[in-house]
Amino acid sequence: QVQMVESGGGSVQAGGSLRLSCKASRYDYNALSYCLGWFRQNPGKEREEVATIDGASSIIYADSVKGRFTLSRDIGRGSLHLYLEMNALTPGDTAMYYCAAVWVGVGQQCPASHREYSNWGQGTQVTVSS
Repeated sequence: QVQMVESGGGSVQAGGSLRLSCKASRYDYNALSYCLGWFRQNPGKEREEVATIDGASSIIYADSVKGRFTLSRDIGRGSLHLYLEMNALTPGDTAMYYCAAVWVGVGQQCPASHREYSNWGQGTQVTVSS
């Protein structure tokens, strides 16, 4: 079971920036065989994909965050980190943000649904005020 731990959430005013971090540990396979992603959810709403990265470093962004958010991954010796740089934040970005991982195999694409991700962090709250 991959352990995911997020940090970096907080409260900002519209137009501001935040950087979320996620540390993945206890993964058993090549780090490039996992899909990693950021997702967000508000109470009573469906969890939505924000951005994902596959083993080939292909990144997909939700249309709502393109041009404002940047996902990056850092693979170190025995460590795996995922980051989300969020700029030009709007109140619509307010949500609990989660990082997640799923093993797919080297060279494989990420799943289309968040439901296929098997390892989740506890979430970090992002609140953007107008």
